[in-house]
Amino acid sequence: MRDRSVFFVAFLEQDNLGVGYIASILLQNKIDVKIIDFRAGKERILQQIIRHNPSIVGFSIIFQYHIDDFRDLISYLRENRVNCHFTAGGHYPSLRYTALLDMIPDLDSVVLFEGEYTFLELAQLIFSGKEWKQIKGIAYRDNGSVTANPLRPLEENLDNFPAPVRQPFKEYALGRKYATLLAGRGCYYNCSFCSIREFYSKPKGPVKRVRRPEMVVREMELLYQEKDCMVFMFQDDDFPVTTRREKDWTARFCELLVEKGLSDKILWKINCRSDEIHPELFKLMRDSGLFLVYLGIEHGSDSGLRLMNKRMTAETNIRAVTTLKKLNIRYDFGFMLFHPATTFQSVVENLDFLVKICGDGSSPITFCKMLPYAETRIEKELRSEGRLKGKPGFEDYNFLDASLDRFYSFMTLCFGDWIGKHEGLLNTARWTRYYLLVYSKYYPKTSAFRNLDKAADEYIAESNMLFIETTRRLVDIFSSQRDRGDGYEVLKTIRSDVAAKHSYYKRKLIEIMNSVGSLE
Repeated sequence: MRDRSVFFVAFLEQDNLGVGYIASILLQNKIDVKIIDFRAGKERILQQIIRHNPSIVGFSIIFQYHIDDFRDLISYLRENRVNCHFTAGGHYPSLRYTALLDMIPDLDSVVLFEGEYTFLELAQLIFSGKEWKQIKGIAYRDNGSVTANPLRPLEENLDNFPAPVRQPFKEYALGRKYATLLAGRGCYYNCSFCSIREFYSKPKGPVKRVRRPEMVVREMELLYQEKDCMVFMFQDDDFPVTTRREKDWTARFCELLVEKGLSDKILWKINCRSDEIHPELFKLMRDSGLFLVYLGIEHGSDSGLRLMNKRMTAETNIRAVTTLKKLNIRYDFGFMLFHPATTFQSVVENLDFLVKICGDGSSPITFCKMLPYAETRIEKELRSEGRLKGKPGFEDYNFLDASLDRFYSFMTLCFGDWIGKHEGLLNTARWTRYYLLVYSKYYPKTSAFRNLDKAADEYIAESNMLFIETTRRLVDIFSSQRDRGDGYEVLKTIRSDVAAKHSYYKRKLIEIMNSVGSLE
């Protein structure tokens, strides 16, 4: 007989608060829960499922482009006689449940949108052996077709949820542990490449909800006191600094951190937009422990920002970065150098923009290609134009100029390790900055520290400019079609030079991290 237990398979690199909140609701209702990292591998996951003998296995498919990996895992589990109820959740499963059930026929159901109460009801009915197909907020197969039941409304008061289940706390830097948490859910904006607004608009309820600041600070206080966490990474899609009411929320949040004596003891990071950077408010946030802001900058031209429906200008992005620099708040950023309307001219404009914001080494450079995620405006436009290619869940597109496709392919080949690998230069540079930021919070800023801090900026600036100047050369080669002729040998040399410089800058930054550690 199966246990009254649930087993989750999820990406856990920085926790998975979606699964964590569902797990906390289940535990509150006396249901045993186990969570394993998807990256543990099929054999390990199978062993753990057999050991715990759950009645339900839930798969958190938060990355659309990993569907095949989940399908292979689920097929493997079925082949090895795991015959309990399989369900899945996440953005893509919720927005494209029919396609997902077609792609992964071994699934029994999909939990749609926010899953706390839906999953609880599903589990209780399955445990009791009762019919489960009538509950709100699920999709399933019925006589060869897919049925989706009416959606469950969103929980308007997020503080009704117990604190999420978290994995064992990991070190952030210099022995300081970190925790992820949420101030709220949802986003007011509707960027053309993002499905978050669509995800929160389908069920009834407000598209953005924010917890009480007292509850957020209390959660941080307990994590600090009981788990020795000192670094807090807010995973909100957009931290509450948009409306007048939200600015008041953040001011109260900072006031509470000071009252609780936490502002001098902790560090915290947020995600927000460039047009939400207000000097006075962010100075208050900095003085309350804010040390890092992730900005969705995305593009360096007004035309590109209009295509993305960002509703801001390039000058707004520059002003935001300038403000953060003046306040001595570090920033990371997202940047889509490539999108469906990219031209060689737009690439050059973006490179000019990147020089302005991070040519000084204030943040390591990054780039990506806009992907047509499910139910985004970009996906719909590309489909209507006949430009989408690939199977459901894995769609992509070609650029309007074939030479841009070759250029993008070479950029990916040349800078793939730099940008995409966990041990690549982008990640190494970011962690070097994090080590320095943590040190500056908890230790005196000696001359040795200041020299390391300056050296890190210089190496990051040099590597940023290497990226920019190399990309300019590649634009010249590919736009003139020379990549197909005498430029072939030049491209080989460029790739070799980038690889050598990549190794060099990584080594120098790792040396700085090691030196920071020795200063303690």
